[in-house]
Amino acid sequence: MPPDIELAEAAIVEHYPRLVRLAYLVLPPSLGRNRRVLTAHSLAQRALPRGRRGAGAQAAAAAVQGGVPGQRGTPGADSGYAYVRLRVLRAALEAGVPLTFRALPRRAQLPPLLPQVWGLRLFPRSGGAEELALDQWLATLDGPGRAACVLRALERLPEPEVLRVLTEAGVANPAAAVAESGDPANDALFASPEFDPCALQARPTDLLRRRRFARASLAAAAALAVCGALLALPGGGWGADGAAAPPYALNAAAQQALDPGKLVRVAPTAWRTSSRTGFSTWPARGDRTDDAELLRRALAVWARPGSAVVASATPGTPPGPPMGPPQLLFAGTVDQAVVVLLYDGLRVVRYAEPRTGTSVAALDFARTDAASAESATALVLSRVDGNVRYLTAPWVTGVGLRDLLKPGEAPAALKPGRDGVTPPVASPAPTGNCTGWNALALTGGGATRLVTDLGELTPARLTSGAPGAERDVAEAAELGDWSRIACLLPSVRSHGVRSVNAWTYAKQPLPEGDGTATWLCTRAETWAGTEDRVQAQFLAPGAPLAAQAAKAEGSPACGAREPRVLAGVLWKSKAGQWYVLAAGSAQFASLSVSGGGVSGSANGNRLAVKAPAGAQVELAGRLTDGTRAGVLR
Repeated sequence: MPPDIELAEAAIVEHYPRLVRLAYLVLPPSLGRNRRVLTAHSLAQRALPRGRRGAGAQAAAAAVQGGVPGQRGTPGADSGYAYVRLRVLRAALEAGVPLTFRALPRRAQLPPLLPQVWGLRLFPRSGGAEELALDQWLATLDGPGRAACVLRALERLPEPEVLRVLTEAGVANPAAAVAESGDPANDALFASPEFDPCALQARPTDLLRRRRFARASLAAAAALAVCGALLALPGGGWGADGAAAPPYALNAAAQQALDPGKLVRVAPTAWRTSSRTGFSTWPARGDRTDDAELLRRALAVWARPGSAVVASATPGTPPGPPMGPPQLLFAGTVDQAVVVLLYDGLRVVRYAEPRTGTSVAALDFARTDAASAESATALVLSRVDGNVRYLTAPWVTGVGLRDLLKPGEAPAALKPGRDGVTPPVASPAPTGNCTGWNALALTGGGATRLVTDLGELTPARLTSGAPGAERDVAEAAELGDWSRIACLLPSVRSHGVRSVNAWTYAKQPLPEGDGTATWLCTRAETWAGTEDRVQAQFLAPGAPLAAQAAKAEGSPACGAREPRVLAGVLWKSKAGQWYVLAAGSAQFASLSVSGGGVSGSANGNRLAVKAPAGAQVELAGRLTDGTRAGVLR
């Protein structure tokens, strides 16, 4: 039966340091010294039983009439100390029980409501080596073992009494707890200041963290105040956005797009039976496809990139959030980063974060609408120290590395990993000396396609042939042409290029018997389809690289809509004579040149007229249907 509440309160007040020390020693050291101190004080203060005042006065009077009141000394059961000690011990043992989802937490398992100390960390004074060794040994015991130690060493109870108190405290095996309670030779150390939670030292908490927390609290309070003011405004008709929801309002479709559980995952063999082969038939690959937290971060950064995100988008690519649940293409560890590739039907999005730390994240957008089996053969996974790793399409069965500047050499075989990730490959340098230009030869679907990195998520496909009849580069002559124009590819780098076609539209015998020159036209088609880049190149016999003769942006020339091109150069013969050389595609019936002291014309699609050095001339042509046409510009 609990004692009178006033007697219990007197016992707590009189023996408070002893009760707090008992609770501090029984609590698990894993809580940390600051929380153990506060929890020990909280358990001692909560040991006061529930009841009413009044009965204690009668008991005190009876004690006075019966003789001299009990003197202060070793606490006894009649003083109420044994009862509050049992309550403190039972609560300390409960606080050491780990929290689980199978049962509701007990009050002692939760952080104490009172007392609380803001801005300071409290801990007892440090002892010597013996106290440190004792504290480390106590950490190896369980709660009942520490309780048996404290009852014997601090409370000076004999073993039968220790067994009885542990049984009343709810210990399942008191004898085992007493057996592991240690050597009585160290009992005097339990009274050391090392274990006194009433004589404390104070240190500040994390000052930077407090400052950030304070700023975040102020920002949250200001946001709540603004929202409250907006909600309190009276309605007065349509706003500027009409019936649209306020910015960042919850929307069912937007929420589904941010849910990693809603991501579209395609079957590994879907590309074999699908009527359309593109990125939409790629399966989800990588060793982190089931990492919901990673996928949640990738989707959230896609929708709301913060200040720590380095974002980029190829020209013509909208960088906004997904319109619905996107398709997962890849999620895995690549070199020193973790990469996620997502596809929403219009764009491929690459999210990358470091494997360790949270310094910065990357978000890249690339437009890929209307991708086919020819243009959806690979994606760039990572770029590290000038090297590139690709993720190949599921239908790619062979990968080779070819140097475009060495057309006579066979491609070096590469062995992708199980998920289709290639080994690191040196990327073509956008600047500097052009001593090599790497391209991947991807075999699959009955064809071998050349693709090269132009600084984007999607490598550009390289083709040859007349407009409307482009084909994969395979023949020796086509490889030879590409070896002389590959170094001009940096001019179309990072422009959202889908494919680059090289077309030999004319061959011209040079004056004075200096050989035969080749005229080529390269057209870089973009995914957006509105800013295609066209170049006309002149290749003199014996020259290692082609020279750019003309260029245009957004022009239909050299393409399926306008399959013609005309360009000219000022060329010097071996004998030192300068000529205006011009050549057009087969659609031209005649060419003419004027200005700069030069005048001349020629039937057919080729022209060669003597000219002074540095002459500035006007070149024109007439098509077979009589229409006049100008040069590429």
